[in-house]
Amino acid sequence: MRIICGSHRGKKLHPPETLPVRPTTDMAKESLFNILNNYFYFDNVRVLDLCAGTGNISYEFAARGAQSVVSVDIHNACVQFMNKTAQELHFDKMRAIRADVLPFLERCTQRFNIIFADPPYDWDSYPRIPELVFGNKLLLPDGFLVIEHPASVSFEDQPHFFQHRSYGRVHFSFLAENL
Repeated sequence: MRIICGSHRGKKLHPPETLPVRPTTDMAKESLFNILNNYFYFDNVRVLDLCAGTGNISYEFAARGAQSVVSVDIHNACVQFMNKTAQELHFDKMRAIRADVLPFLERCTQRFNIIFADPPYDWDSYPRIPELVFGNKLLLPDGFLVIEHPASVSFEDQPHFFQHRSYGRVHFSFLAENL
Protein backbone atom coordinates (compact mmCIF):
# COMPACT_ATOMS: atom_id res chain seq x y z
CA MET A 1 0.00 0.00 0.00
CA ARG A 2 1.35 3.42 -0.89
CA ILE A 3 0.37 7.07 -0.88
CA ILE A 4 0.13 8.06 -4.54
CA CYS A 5 0.17 11.87 -4.36
CA GLY A 6 0.67 14.88 -2.13
CA SER A 7 3.13 15.54 0.66
CA HIS A 8 4.02 11.87 1.12
CA ARG A 9 3.91 10.77 -2.52
CA GLY A 10 5.37 7.30 -2.98
CA LYS A 11 5.44 6.53 0.75
CA LYS A 12 4.91 2.80 1.26
CA LEU A 13 2.91 1.70 4.27
CA HIS A 14 2.96 -1.78 5.73
CA PRO A 15 -0.20 -2.55 7.72
CA PRO A 16 -0.20 -5.75 9.78
CA GLU A 17 -1.39 -8.72 7.74
CA THR A 18 -3.76 -9.61 10.57
CA LEU A 19 -6.07 -6.63 9.92
CA PRO A 20 -9.47 -7.69 8.53
CA VAL A 21 -9.26 -5.43 5.46
CA ARG A 22 -9.37 -5.26 1.68
CA PRO A 23 -7.50 -2.06 0.73
CA THR A 24 -8.56 -0.23 -2.42
CA THR A 25 -6.12 -0.99 -5.23
CA ASP A 26 -3.67 1.72 -6.29
CA MET A 27 -5.18 1.82 -9.80
CA ALA A 28 -8.71 2.33 -8.47
CA LYS A 29 -7.54 4.82 -5.85
CA GLU A 30 -5.67 6.88 -8.43
CA SER A 31 -8.72 6.90 -10.71
CA LEU A 32 -10.98 7.92 -7.82
CA PHE A 33 -8.76 10.85 -6.90
CA ASN A 34 -8.51 11.95 -10.55
CA ILE A 35 -12.31 12.19 -10.59
CA LEU A 36 -12.52 14.01 -7.24
CA ASN A 37 -9.77 16.40 -8.33
CA ASN A 38 -12.16 17.75 -10.98
CA TYR A 39 -14.67 18.78 -8.31
CA PHE A 40 -12.68 19.71 -5.20
CA TYR A 41 -9.63 21.59 -3.98
CA PHE A 42 -8.44 19.06 -1.45
CA ASP A 43 -7.07 21.66 0.96
CA ASN A 44 -10.65 22.91 1.39
CA VAL A 45 -12.36 19.60 2.13
CA ARG A 46 -13.60 17.90 5.25
CA VAL A 47 -13.59 14.13 4.77
CA LEU A 48 -15.33 11.23 6.47
CA ASP A 49 -13.88 7.80 5.64
CA LEU A 50 -16.25 5.00 6.69
CA CYS A 51 -15.06 1.40 7.16
CA ALA A 52 -11.62 2.94 6.81
CA GLY A 53 -9.66 -0.27 7.48
CA THR A 54 -5.95 0.51 7.05
CA GLY A 55 -6.65 4.19 6.39
CA ASN A 56 -5.56 3.87 2.75
CA ILE A 57 -8.03 6.48 1.48
CA SER A 58 -7.68 8.68 4.58
CA TYR A 59 -3.91 9.01 4.15
CA GLU A 60 -4.41 10.03 0.55
CA PHE A 61 -6.71 12.89 1.58
CA ALA A 62 -4.39 13.89 4.43
CA ALA A 63 -1.35 13.90 2.12
CA ARG A 64 -3.25 16.19 -0.24
CA GLY A 65 -3.85 18.69 2.57
CA ALA A 66 -7.48 18.05 3.54
CA GLN A 67 -8.82 20.38 6.27
CA SER A 68 -9.85 17.37 8.32
CA VAL A 69 -10.12 13.62 7.91
CA VAL A 70 -12.26 11.51 10.24
CA SER A 71 -11.68 7.77 9.76
CA VAL A 72 -14.21 5.36 11.24
CA ASP A 73 -13.77 1.62 11.67
CA ILE A 74 -15.22 -0.93 14.06
CA HIS A 75 -11.98 -2.89 14.49
CA ASN A 76 -9.77 -1.64 17.29
CA ALA A 77 -6.57 -2.89 15.60
CA CYS A 78 -7.42 -0.87 12.48
CA VAL A 79 -8.06 2.28 14.52
CA GLN A 80 -4.81 1.84 16.43
CA PHE A 81 -2.87 1.36 13.18
CA MET A 82 -4.45 4.44 11.59
CA ASN A 83 -3.81 6.69 14.59
CA LYS A 84 -0.21 5.45 14.90
CA THR A 85 0.45 5.94 11.19
CA ALA A 86 -1.18 9.38 11.13
CA GLN A 87 1.05 10.42 14.04
CA GLU A 88 4.19 9.05 12.34
CA LEU A 89 3.34 10.88 9.11
CA HIS A 90 2.44 14.09 11.00
CA PHE A 91 -1.11 14.08 9.66
CA ASP A 92 -2.36 16.28 12.49
CA LYS A 93 -5.75 16.84 10.86
CA MET A 94 -6.56 13.13 10.70
CA ARG A 95 -8.12 11.11 13.49
CA ALA A 96 -9.44 7.59 13.64
CA ILE A 97 -12.49 6.65 15.69
CA ARG A 98 -13.58 3.18 16.71
CA ALA A 99 -17.29 2.90 15.94
CA ASP A 100 -19.87 0.86 14.10
CA VAL A 101 -20.64 2.82 10.93
CA LEU A 102 -24.45 2.84 11.00
CA PRO A 103 -24.85 4.00 14.63
CA PHE A 104 -22.08 6.52 13.98
CA LEU A 105 -24.01 7.97 11.02
CA GLU A 106 -27.23 8.02 13.06
CA ARG A 107 -25.69 10.26 15.72
CA CYS A 108 -23.17 12.24 13.64
CA THR A 109 -23.71 16.01 13.65
CA GLN A 110 -20.68 17.09 11.62
CA ARG A 111 -21.00 17.83 7.91
CA PHE A 112 -18.47 16.88 5.25
CA ASN A 113 -17.52 17.69 1.67
CA ILE A 114 -16.66 14.09 0.90
CA ILE A 115 -17.90 10.94 2.57
CA PHE A 116 -16.19 7.79 1.36
CA ALA A 117 -17.49 4.36 2.39
CA ASP A 118 -15.82 1.01 1.72
CA PRO A 119 -17.79 -1.63 3.66
CA PRO A 120 -16.95 -5.33 3.42
CA TYR A 121 -18.18 -6.64 0.08
CA ASP A 122 -20.47 -9.18 1.79
CA TRP A 123 -22.16 -6.49 3.92
CA ASP A 124 -25.94 -6.43 3.63
CA SER A 125 -26.53 -2.83 4.76
CA TYR A 126 -25.25 -0.86 1.75
CA PRO A 127 -28.59 0.95 1.19
CA ARG A 128 -28.51 2.35 4.73
CA ILE A 129 -25.43 4.47 4.00
CA PRO A 130 -27.07 6.91 1.54
CA GLU A 131 -30.28 6.80 3.56
CA LEU A 132 -28.45 8.01 6.69
CA VAL A 133 -26.06 10.40 4.93
CA PHE A 134 -28.81 12.23 3.04
CA GLY A 135 -31.47 11.80 5.73
CA ASN A 136 -29.21 13.40 8.36
CA LYS A 137 -27.84 16.01 5.91
CA LEU A 138 -24.22 15.03 6.55
CA LEU A 139 -22.93 16.45 3.26
CA LEU A 140 -22.05 20.09 2.83
CA PRO A 141 -23.43 21.86 -0.28
CA ASP A 142 -21.93 20.29 -3.42
CA GLY A 143 -20.56 17.40 -1.35
CA PHE A 144 -20.19 13.84 -2.58
CA LEU A 145 -20.89 10.45 -1.11
CA VAL A 146 -18.67 7.83 -2.74
CA ILE A 147 -19.31 4.17 -2.02
CA GLU A 148 -16.94 1.39 -3.02
CA HIS A 149 -18.86 -1.83 -3.61
CA PRO A 150 -18.93 -5.14 -5.49
CA ALA A 151 -20.60 -5.55 -8.89
CA SER A 152 -23.59 -7.22 -7.21
CA VAL A 153 -24.57 -3.93 -5.50
CA SER A 154 -26.12 -1.04 -7.42
CA PHE A 155 -27.04 2.49 -6.39
CA GLU A 156 -28.46 3.55 -9.75
CA ASP A 157 -32.01 3.59 -8.34
CA GLN A 158 -31.02 5.93 -5.50
CA PRO A 159 -32.41 9.47 -5.93
CA HIS A 160 -28.98 11.06 -5.39
CA PHE A 161 -27.03 8.76 -7.73
CA PHE A 162 -25.15 10.45 -10.55
CA GLN A 163 -22.22 8.28 -11.61
CA HIS A 164 -20.80 4.76 -11.50
CA ARG A 165 -17.23 3.79 -12.34
CA SER A 166 -15.60 0.39 -12.31
CA TYR A 167 -11.94 -0.58 -12.23
CA GLY A 168 -11.61 -4.33 -12.41
CA ARG A 169 -13.49 -5.72 -9.42
CA VAL A 170 -13.65 -2.32 -7.73
CA HIS A 171 -16.84 -0.30 -8.28
CA PHE A 172 -17.47 3.27 -7.15
CA SER A 173 -20.89 4.89 -7.02
CA PHE A 174 -21.08 8.66 -6.64
CA LEU A 175 -24.08 10.30 -5.02
CA ALA A 176 -24.75 13.98 -4.38
CA GLU A 177 -27.55 16.27 -3.28
CA ASN A 178 -27.12 18.95 -5.91
CA LEU A 179 -26.08 17.42 -9.24
